[in-house]
Amino acid sequence: MSENKYDVAIIGGGLAGLASSILSARQGKKVILFEKNKYPFHRVCGEFISNESRQFLVSLGLNIDELRLPSINKLNISTSNGDSRAFQLGLGGFGISRYLLDHKLVEIARQSGVEVRENTAVTKLDFQDDLHEITTSDNKFSAKTAIGAFGKRSAIDKQMNRPFIKKPLPSKRNFIAVKYHVKANLPADTIELHIFKDGYCGISKVEGEDRYCMCYLTTASNLQEYGGDIKTMQEGVLYKNPILKDYMSSFPSLYDDPLVISQVNFGRKLPVENHVLMAGDSAGLITPLCGNGMSMALHSAALAFPIIVSFLKGNLNRPDLEQAYTTSWKRQFSMRLKVGRTL
Repeated sequence: MSENKYDVAIIGGGLAGLASSILSARQGKKVILFEKNKYPFHRVCGEFISNESRQFLVSLGLNIDELRLPSINKLNISTSNGDSRAFQLGLGGFGISRYLLDHKLVEIARQSGVEVRENTAVTKLDFQDDLHEITTSDNKFSAKTAIGAFGKRSAIDKQMNRPFIKKPLPSKRNFIAVKYHVKANLPADTIELHIFKDGYCGISKVEGEDRYCMCYLTTASNLQEYGGDIKTMQEGVLYKNPILKDYMSSFPSLYDDPLVISQVNFGRKLPVENHVLMAGDSAGLITPLCGNGMSMALHSAALAFPIIVSFLKGNLNRPDLEQAYTTSWKRQFSMRLKVGRTL
C-alpha cells in the first residue's frame, strides 16, 4: 500500500482544507485531500471575506483583481422592528461565492501537486503505529499527519466520538442555517445584518450581475414551531422585521430550494483530537456576530502548516506538534470564540 502513503492527509475540502493542502504541497510534501462532494458546489455560508485575508489568498495564487469582485466597506444593521443604522467597516472586504472561491482554490491545489479525491467520503479515521489510517468506501490510505477540516458537523465527528457531538443540544442552542442566492438591487458596497426573533440574516453582494448571498441563522425551535416548513417559518418569524419581509417577498431566489443545514453547534471543540489537527469549523464554529468565519478558516491553515512541516522534517515529535498547534490555535481564536458563545 506504499502508493497510498502520504505526508499529509486532509479530510474536507473547504477553505481550511484547500489552503492547508496548497501550502503543504508547495513544500514538496505528498498531500491527499478528500472531499465528499464534487466541485464546484454551493455551501451554507455567508460570503463576505475580510480584507485581513486578502493577501493570504493572493499568496495562495488567487487572482482577486482578475475576478472583479464587489468591494464591501459599509455595514447596515437593523433591529427586529426594522430600525437601522449604518457604519463604516474598518478593514472592509469583498464578496465572493463559495461556489467560485472553492472552485478556484481546488484548481490551484491540483496545480500545486495535491491529489484531490472529490466525491469521496471518509468513513473511518483511526490512528495506530504512529500513522493515521483513513478509510473510504472503496480504499484505505495512511498518512504521517492529518488535518480535520470537515466542517460544522460531520459523520466523522460521530465516528471519532468527539465530546461536542455527544452532548444533547438545548433547543435554544440548537441552530439551523439557511442560504439563498437572490436577485436584488441593493448597494454593492454594503453588507447588511437584520435581526429577528432568535436569529439574524446577512445579505451581501457576490460576483455576478445583481447576485446577492442571503444567509440566516435561527434556532431549531423556531422551525419546529412552524411544523418544519421553512417558508412558513420565514413568514411567521423573519417577516416581523419589515426589511426582511420586503426583501424576502420581492427578491427572487436563484436556487430552486434554499440550502439548509441543521444541528449547528457553537459549543466548545478541541483543536486536536485523536492526534488529528482540527482546522476551520472543525476546531471551533464562530458566530457571524463576532468574527469572519472564512478568514478564521484560512488563518487556521496558516497556523497548522509551519508546525506540520517542522514535524515532517523531524524538528518536532508528535506531542510537541500537537501542543504547538493547540497553543497557537488558542492564542489566535479562543477569545473570539468565547465572545461568540456569550452572544
